[in-house]
Amino acid sequence: MEKIVSLAKRKGFIYPGSSIYGGLAGFWDYGPMGVELKRNIENLWWEIFVLNTPNIYGLDSAIIMNSKVWQASGHAQGFSDPMVACKECNKRFRADHLEEDKCPECGGTLGEASQFNMMFETKVGATQSEDSKTYLRPETAQGIFVNFKNILDSYSPKLPFGIAQIGKAFRNEISARDFLFRAREFSQMEIEYFVEEKNWEKEFDKWLEYMRLWIKELGLKNVKEVNVEGDDLAHYSKKTVDFEYEFPFGQSELYGLAYRTDYDLKKHSEESGIDLLYRPDEGEPFIPHVIEPSFGVDRTILALLLEHYNENEERGIWLSLPYKLAPVKVAIFPLLKNKKELVSKAQSVYEDLKKVIPGVAWDDHGNVGKRYRRQDEIGTPFCVTIDFDTLEGEGAPKDTVTVRNRDTMEQERVAIKDLSQYLRDKIGT
Repeated sequence: MEKIVSLAKRKGFIYPGSSIYGGLAGFWDYGPMGVELKRNIENLWWEIFVLNTPNIYGLDSAIIMNSKVWQASGHAQGFSDPMVACKECNKRFRADHLEEDKCPECGGTLGEASQFNMMFETKVGATQSEDSKTYLRPETAQGIFVNFKNILDSYSPKLPFGIAQIGKAFRNEISARDFLFRAREFSQMEIEYFVEEKNWEKEFDKWLEYMRLWIKELGLKNVKEVNVEGDDLAHYSKKTVDFEYEFPFGQSELYGLAYRTDYDLKKHSEESGIDLLYRPDEGEPFIPHVIEPSFGVDRTILALLLEHYNENEERGIWLSLPYKLAPVKVAIFPLLKNKKELVSKAQSVYEDLKKVIPGVAWDDHGNVGKRYRRQDEIGTPFCVTIDFDTLEGEGAPKDTVTVRNRDTMEQERVAIKDLSQYLRDKIGT
């Protein structure tokens, strides 16, 4: 894990939040490479699950909502973890994460466990009173449920249909740890898929397969499916399957698929007094049941960095990220940066590729070997070198370039006129 954290900071993927002031535990800033990786993941997810899946409607709900939303959902009363405090060093820990009855930091005696609500409180408006109190959302799901009627009224969708959104959520973790895994600010990609109760098992199995395909698309291999049972099930869930990844600190949840029944819509209908019934063309109105596939963006990034990190003495470090997800997909090199004719030709290739391929970078620092290493560390799949043969055509045909593949390290000569299509076919754009 230390190597991943170091690489992430050094190469501009992820920085500690507020670092010049000593940081703030559980908060992370995404640098230039991290922003692109994160956006690529979100865009691919949106493309697969929203644009290319029938009857899915996009949403971007507010982070701060009326506090009655959280009272109805049960979060205000029960979104808590058991907390213990050390009597010697006063540090606090989640009781259910401790293997011993002693403080893991100093070995001191722990106090009695108490429940700690993990929602961040805030005040809305100029009047500071109990009525102005609300919370930063701890999940994106409730924003979907309170917009269920809006989608019905706007689009009159037929079951089954889903509402999807990508957005921030916040949890005041007792002990933020393990890099991006347990952060206090994080991004979720979630769908609430509304079905008839009689069809829930069929729809659950369908989404189970969709999630397996997504994991395959990411190239993640160290993933196991776990049926959540008994007391580990959330209060709203009748069936949950967790997709757990083998992290350095142990096997832990990466994604989840839950059958939430009609719990949420029923509670919001009761508490708000608003009719949230679905009215089919035939038969009686009813409250739909819900299948919820939930994906953590930050945990996806952590798993990708771990899965695709490679290192050996001869080559150094390289990230074998899926081509579509790589922050930089193609890097353009002039063989020598002090030769104007090489630089001019390379700039022409660079400008042309930028128009058709997202994620094209320019690199002219150091020799070509050092550039390869630099691009390998951020997972760039293809490096294109413009050399003297490109200009003169002595050792190779004129107007051709050298394309180097990150994974095979093989180099291929490609005509400039064919380069764009060649790279697009390889990357899959």
